[in-house]
Amino acid sequence: MATINSTTFGGDTLEIIAFRLHDQEFCVKTTTIREIRGWAPSTPIPHAPADVIGVMNLRGSVIPIIDLAYKLGMKSTVANERSAIVVAEVHNMVIGMLVDRVSDILTIPSSQVQPVPEVSASFDKTFSEGIIANENGMICFLNLAKMFKGSDLEDLAA
Repeated sequence: MATINSTTFGGDTLEIIAFRLHDQEFCVKTTTIREIRGWAPSTPIPHAPADVIGVMNLRGSVIPIIDLAYKLGMKSTVANERSAIVVAEVHNMVIGMLVDRVSDILTIPSSQVQPVPEVSASFDKTFSEGIIANENGMICFLNLAKMFKGSDLEDLAA
């Protein structure tokens, strides 16, 4: 079974934050995460992209809130009391990502991250760094820098 070279992740271990969207588990590197907040309603923005729920005030800074499930091609998340906002910094911009719930913060060996298999020629796997198989199932490792291109975030900040 092929593994991703640990130099891709810069070390022997990775610290990740795992979260759920619908019935699937995803994770990102903790180094991109600023904080985790409970769900609070956001203010909608007219003519915003479909994946932008709205904006919220984060200690005096207005940040966009992204429906991460919708961004990944899933049905939109319906926020509830268990939902969370994962606040991340991507391309020097701060964004909030709506998730169903945060599952865990883990330290894993970087060798545990396996490449995303080729599904079809039209399959776009650029949002994913790889797949982590553990005793509880599979976790899709997301690449926020590729998901949110710098120009997309500049449009939100405008």
